[in-house]
Amino acid sequence: MTGPLRAAELQLRAARRILPRAPLSRRRFGALDDRFVFVVGSPRSGTSFLGRSLGSLPGFIDLGEVAPFKAAIPELARLDAEEGSRRLRRVLTRARRLALVGSLRPVEQTPETAFVLAAALEAFPEARVVHAVRDGRDVASSLLERGWLRAGRGGGDDAGLPFGPGARFWVEPEREDEFAGVSDARRAAWAWRRYVGAVRSAPVPVVEIRYERLVGDPGAVAAELAAALDVPEGPLAEALRHAHGASVGRHARDLEGQDLADVLAEAGDRLRELGYLQSV
Repeated sequence: MTGPLRAAELQLRAARRILPRAPLSRRRFGALDDRFVFVVGSPRSGTSFLGRSLGSLPGFIDLGEVAPFKAAIPELARLDAEEGSRRLRRVLTRARRLALVGSLRPVEQTPETAFVLAAALEAFPEARVVHAVRDGRDVASSLLERGWLRAGRGGGDDAGLPFGPGARFWVEPEREDEFAGVSDARRAAWAWRRYVGAVRSAPVPVVEIRYERLVGDPGAVAAELAAALDVPEGPLAEALRHAHGASVGRHARDLEGQDLADVLAEAGDRLRELGYLQSV
């Protein structure tokens, strides 16, 4: 399928997914609300849960991961912020118009937005960014379970981006040849390190939410998010209290031996910086 046809197919697919997520009302036919909330972070860090929770608030719409946007990010990440912002705005505006999002406030939860945040905020100056951070050892455990980066894994995601051990656009150029040859555990930790680092180094304001704190004290996190995003605290607190806590600390039972050593070798410095490991 050629580029333009593929892009059109992804736009239609995104529209079909978004349309049922809000009741039909006049708000869906109003002027577009550009006060985006971009929920970012490493995959398996709670981005989907946070996106759904925010999107459930009155006047909001959870766009999920907008497939044509996700498919475009590897190219957008190579552009300067000005050009990237124009293309980014065009893709997300088209997706919202096709899905009849109208004046509902959009929540977009593609993790890879972490790598184009400057362009995203230039495209939508009123947007807010929420960064979901989770212990990288737990993230690596979850990624290993999903197998998205596993050697020998075929297929691809909804945006057509391939699974398997191949180097992604976010791998450091000088280490691209190394990526496919390391263990699955090290690749998983590598992904976590790069996503978290991209958000923390982005030149934009970010609200950082630790998944562990979200599980332990959802009311406090709701109050913090409500103030930052100018949303009602009560409904958000109700949504956040459904966070699953069983996976917190899963690395203690899932990672051992060489897998644990590989995770620490790749991401130990970032884990210590974030307080997940004791400094020695």
